[in-house]
Amino acid sequence: MTVEQEPEDASTPSSPDPSPSVVRRTTLARSSVVLLTSASAVLVIIGIRSASGIVGPAFLALMLVIAVHPILDYTRRRGWPGWVGTLLGLVAVYVILIVMALTVVASIAKFATLIPQYSDDWNRLVGHATSKLDHAGVGSDQQQTVAGAFDPQQLEHFVLGLLDDLASFTSALAFLVTVLLFFALDASSFPKRLAETKAPHLNFVTALSGFASGTRRYLVVSTVFGFIVAVIDTIALSLLGVPGAVAWGLLAFITNYIPNIGFVIGLVPPAILALLEGGPALMIWVIAIYCVVNFVIQTVIQPRVVGDAVGLTASMTFLSLVFWAWVLGPLGALLAVPATLLLKALLIDADPETRWLLPMLSGTPEAQLAEGPPADK
Repeated sequence: MTVEQEPEDASTPSSPDPSPSVVRRTTLARSSVVLLTSASAVLVIIGIRSASGIVGPAFLALMLVIAVHPILDYTRRRGWPGWVGTLLGLVAVYVILIVMALTVVASIAKFATLIPQYSDDWNRLVGHATSKLDHAGVGSDQQQTVAGAFDPQQLEHFVLGLLDDLASFTSALAFLVTVLLFFALDASSFPKRLAETKAPHLNFVTALSGFASGTRRYLVVSTVFGFIVAVIDTIALSLLGVPGAVAWGLLAFITNYIPNIGFVIGLVPPAILALLEGGPALMIWVIAIYCVVNFVIQTVIQPRVVGDAVGLTASMTFLSLVFWAWVLGPLGALLAVPATLLLKALLIDADPETRWLLPMLSGTPEAQLAEGPPADK
């Protein structure tokens, strides 16, 4: 005998609605979580900023070790002893660091030696500018203020001050070299330890692997575009007759690792020398060439390629530059994208509940993100 159950009344709710007090308590709980999380983030940021002298060089060392890690993988696949890969990787890291440091120092020193040779031309340009101001009805006090602002001795003192700052960086450089040594020694055994951790913590290990591969892709893209920009700038400056064209091309290559505004930093020395060498017309030519070449490549094309390679939109790349430059100082501008990739890996990629933010950070549809990042070669 089958007993037919009466259908439930559609108007009768299956479960009672939560009372307003329960909804209010849930809302308050979420608000408290947001406030506590924000307060904790602020404290962490303040701590990182106060220890920027340690955090910045240490993260630079980590980025360099990640960049040369394929050398260790190559020696391991060839069956070579582990110490060979470690030694080759350490040598490669030190070579990169020395080349970058020498390039920056040589560029600043070149600028410091060229500026005094143009003191007469500088005074002539300032005198011409003050005469124009006089014809425009500007008072003598304002003219003296303008002339004092463009005093070549002040510019020379500023450049020499940069050299002094670089000389005082030797202590931080010694710390960086030491950290690089220990990171390189640990890098040989780190993949094995990471593989042992992968089973119980798959999401975390996958996120860290994505951070490492994304950092390498970013460095490869920046290096390729930086080389293209450096070659074009060197040829253009040589044809225009700007002194020290090779030095400014190398400076453009280094500043290319600073997203969005790197070309502006590399533009200042050749633009000033072009003004002193050939007047405003030559300076305008230099600025125009830099804007056409560097702006199009570094500000339009490269951020899109970098975004596709590492999973960050152009706006996120620029905001990361501003944020990390504020937190870590000038070194933060160089480390902006890798540092953002590390935060993205720890806070979003490693947590399945927050991965819904990935399309907004990368500008890539969720279906395409599900296919995974491109292979790191």
